[in-house]
Amino acid sequence: MNPDDFHYALENTKVIHAPQKRLETFGTTVLNYHLITEEMDAVNRMRVREGRIHAQKPELVTPDHFAKLMLDGFGEKAEKYADAVSEFASQIAILKYGFTFRKDETRRYDVTGALAEVADKVRAEVEAKGDPLAAVLTGVDDGWEVCLLKFALDMVLASGGEHVRDLRRHGLL
Repeated sequence: MNPDDFHYALENTKVIHAPQKRLETFGTTVLNYHLITEEMDAVNRMRVREGRIHAQKPELVTPDHFAKLMLDGFGEKAEKYADAVSEFASQIAILKYGFTFRKDETRRYDVTGALAEVADKVRAEVEAKGDPLAAVLTGVDDGWEVCLLKFALDMVLASGGEHVRDLRRHGLL
């Protein structure tokens, strides 16, 4: 995939139905996605992929831990710099998120119809099930995995503020 295709996939990822719950702060979250893409070689032929994205709980990375992460394969000068960063960055904490994407749980099927019609039908089916962790997306067929990664990152960004508040309430920040 060239850089233009990558950016095209990012720009053309749309959330039709967002999960009603955010990512968990203290546990793993399993997001159920339904990604609809238009086949490039056929008019009104859509591909629907269903699967799961597993998001592990965010890991709190403190300045000391961050300094250790920075040192992999570096020498003594880098160690001194990392120590200096740790001294001045005592107020910094980073949340590190881990995702696993399991293709073996992906179901794929083709349907005929316009993108908007298919998206509305899938959205209605998902809403009827009442799954608070389900999402319906539209994207690009060749870059469908990029579309899912963009969705996952957007979920992290939407959940991050609440995760920081949760960690503070529990005295971890």
